[in-house]
Amino acid sequence: MQEAKSILRRSRSLALALTLCALPACFLAAQQPAEQSSPRYPLTVDRDPVSSPDPEPGPGQVIAKPGGQLPETVKEGSDFAFRQRVEEVVLNVTVLDEKGNLILDLKPEEFRILEDGVQQKIRSFQRQDLPVSIGIVVDNSGSMSKKRKSVATAVLDLIKASNPDDEAFLVNFNDRAYLDQEFTHDPAKLRDAIINLRSDGTTALYDAVVASADELAAHAARAKQVLVVVTDGDDNDSNVSLEDCIHKVQQLEGPVVYSIGLLFGDEMTKKEAGHARKALELLSGETGGITYEPRTLDEVDSIANEVARDIRSQYTIGYSSTKPYSLGGYRKVVVEVKSKRYKKLFVRTRPGYFPLDKKDKSSAKAEQPPAEKK
Repeated sequence: MQEAKSILRRSRSLALALTLCALPACFLAAQQPAEQSSPRYPLTVDRDPVSSPDPEPGPGQVIAKPGGQLPETVKEGSDFAFRQRVEEVVLNVTVLDEKGNLILDLKPEEFRILEDGVQQKIRSFQRQDLPVSIGIVVDNSGSMSKKRKSVATAVLDLIKASNPDDEAFLVNFNDRAYLDQEFTHDPAKLRDAIINLRSDGTTALYDAVVASADELAAHAARAKQVLVVVTDGDDNDSNVSLEDCIHKVQQLEGPVVYSIGLLFGDEMTKKEAGHARKALELLSGETGGITYEPRTLDEVDSIANEVARDIRSQYTIGYSSTKPYSLGGYRKVVVEVKSKRYKKLFVRTRPGYFPLDKKDKSSAKAEQPPAEKK
């Protein structure tokens, strides 16, 4: 716990000017072969521009450029119930009772938001099953070979349990992160992107999370954004640290990270499992998500359904900070809920954020060019 607190303090003290866009491990764009009769991506073709865990390389591939910051306003055409105001802070909030049941009938006046100890005025409030942009990030290191079939089933069930209007992409990673399926509404494409890949290599988890967060910022059609990370190991090959990874996600004002840690079996030592557990808890906790640690592969599927349920049951609350954005620095956020109808309620949301200054916002407006296709 002391280690986690120390990491968090260092994370919050990092300068906002820190940028990670030059990651050599940024992921590589999946490509669809020309004149493909089936809507699925064939797993016998490597859609990445360099050698990857796929069986065979494919010609004419290009590298996807790293993404920018989130836009100031919700993109036109999205189904988000309200338009985000310029410089509005948006929180995705989960509320539970003492028994862990989701509470879905609260009113705006029952919420209280504090930023750095100062109460804020709620300007936007919604409790609705909003469509989400989801990045699914799956460990493809060597230790995952025996677990991949169960993970593929769970990921597919997560998509089936999600809002039909959700969009999702699939990233497989080992020492590098590969975008094996771009944003799609088709579960079959996601299934084909996750099964039958050869699991090998090391674990560059933090690099994969940063690259996936950039992909969401650059190409997501939904204002509400989520990363679901599935891994069975401790990061041992990233170019960025855990604290830098968290800082980058916080800089993007999202997404929420849900972690599923398959930390059982004899693939790692007790010390390595403990370190991996703390890292996943910190990564999810600092973004408003939650970490799950199934004891067996049989539990993974039910956890995936629980993640989908949690995503679909959140309140989306916006407020304009009383602090000028030009001040910069990390801002601590506390959300309190009091209702006469419930004895005790528990809240989960991101505990803070880094505001974007005007320069950052200007660069955020530049639209990310899509990866070139043949």
